[in-house]
This record gives sequence, structure tokens and C-alpha cells, in this order.
Amino acid sequence: MKMTRRAIVAGLAAAPLLSTPARAASGGSITRLHPALDALIDPTSAVEVIASGYRWTEGPVWVRDGAYLLFSDVPANVVYSWTRGNGARPFLSPSGRAGPIPPGIREAGANGLALDADGALIVADSGSRAIARVALATKRKTILADRFEGKRFNSCNDVAIGPGGAIYFTDPPYGLTDGDHSSLKELDFNGVFRLLPGGAVELIDRSLSRPNGVALSPTGDRLYVACSDEKRPEIRGYDLAADGSATGLGRQLVDFSAEFARKLPGLPDGLEVARTGHLFASGPGGLYIIAPDGTKLGMIAVGKAIANCAFGEDGKTLFLTASNMVARVRLKVSGW
Repeated sequence: MKMTRRAIVAGLAAAPLLSTPARAASGGSITRLHPALDALIDPTSAVEVIASGYRWTEGPVWVRDGAYLLFSDVPANVVYSWTRGNGARPFLSPSGRAGPIPPGIREAGANGLALDADGALIVADSGSRAIARVALATKRKTILADRFEGKRFNSCNDVAIGPGGAIYFTDPPYGLTDGDHSSLKELDFNGVFRLLPGGAVELIDRSLSRPNGVALSPTGDRLYVACSDEKRPEIRGYDLAADGSATGLGRQLVDFSAEFARKLPGLPDGLEVARTGHLFASGPGGLYIIAPDGTKLGMIAVGKAIANCAFGEDGKTLFLTASNMVARVRLKVSGW
């Protein structure tokens, strides 16, 4: 989810690429980095802004039963819904922590969102420092987990639903005013976790300084974690056993060090995995389209950091949350 503002405000730098970016009507662009991109998206496709005026948009998820998009404005503590014709309207407020916000909480709202098999909204509740479940019909919230080994989470950031209903999530310190130095921080690490349906919380990795976005392969045999560490901006892959448990500490799949060194805006953040196995992942400069082997095929840019993405509508629309706005672009293939 959140990244350092130093990375966000950096200007978009020029770089040698395989083709010139195709300017879209809204000012966005799609750059081809590899010929294989053309099978997934037309580089001349328009990047359309559909909503704007927010503080920091995140956590997009498409609700098929009702045909609407949900997305978070984390600092504002609101989840919005967007539909064609009606635009964006508040859906859940507060989206995260309710009541007075105590000192030391930097971002009170919900961050990453996902839908479980029953159609309920699973929320990485940064302000409440918990993983929560929200019934869409009643908007009733239930806290599923807020501690590991008796200690409060830092500020839960992103979620992904695995086979059998397990919830994979990341827990960096972005929601705390003083980050790792916060007096509210109880864990001495920033972890990647798995929450089992029965309520048990398992630690997958405690070695990452800034675990962020999280996603699963279509077959559920690999977990992807974006790392927003300025010293090691990357996406890591973790092999999963048949029961969904991680079999090791993972390995680097995508390295964004060169792009970050060019001061492109943003860091590795949110990501989605298409049914083809391709990753759609934010990184320095925009939203990258990445082959299953880690090859960067192309990049969608809007001139500012892109935090996250989601497939929606018929599966061929890619929604992007980017700083103060939400955009969409059409794909040639369905993400579902």
C-alpha cells in the first residue's frame, strides 16, 4: 500500500525503451518493453480517469454481484463504491478505525480489500491494526485477527484470499506515525502472515523491512509479495505447499532497483495476478505488466505513483488507484 512520499513526489524520468509511449486521451501512457505485451494490451489504449479528488486511493476490488468497484481512500477513512453512470460515492465510513483517532495512528482507514468465497469484504484495516470481515449487505464488521502471539499487528496493509479461505496479508508500519520507531509498535518485525479459517495466525516471513502488496498465482501454488524497501525494491515469490503453507522464505522475482535509481515515482506496492499467470504490479514509474518468469513486458503510467490495481467489469478492464484518482484501461485478455 503506502510508500514513502519521497518516492511518490519524484518526477517521471525519461529512459531508453523499445518503443515510444503512446499518449492516451487522459494523459496516461502505455509503454511496450517487450513484444509479448501486445497479446495482453494494446499500447495505444486510452487510460481513462473515472474518479479523482482523493487523498490516497488504494485497495480496488470489483464486486460482480452488483457490478461495482470498491476502493479505499486510506487517510480519509472511507471506502467508496463506483458504478457506471453514478460515479463514486461513499460506501463505508469509517472504513477502518471508528471513533477518536489516538495519537500515533497515521492512517485510520482501510487499505487493501478482497472478497471471500461468500462474497464478504475482507479488509486490511490499517487504523484498527487488524484483519476484518465486512458483510456488504449490512456493513457489519467483524475483527478476524488483530494479534500475533499476543502482540498487536503494526498496521495491516494488503490481503489476498487463498484456497480454502485462508487470508494472506502483510503488516508494515506505514499506518503508524513514527513507523518502526512508534511507541505503539509491539512486534519487533514487519511480517507476512497467513490467517487460517479457524482463526490461527501463521508467520510466513519476518525478514522483510517493508512488505506491501500481496497476491496469489491462479493455481494457488505461489505467493507474491511486493517490497517497498528503498534499498531493495522488489517482488518476491514464495512456493506454497498443497495445504497453502509456505515452503521457504521466497526468492526475488522482479528487481526494481534500476527504475528506482532513475527516480521514477513510486515503489513496489499493490499487485494482481491474471489467470494467465501474468502479474500486474505497481513499481517505480507506474503499473508494470510482468510475465510469470519475471520479465517486464510493459508499463502503464499516469505521471504519479500507482498504488494498486484490480480486474473488473467483464474481466478485461483494469482499474488503477493512483495517488488522488482512480483510472481504468481495457485489456485484450480477461484477468479472471
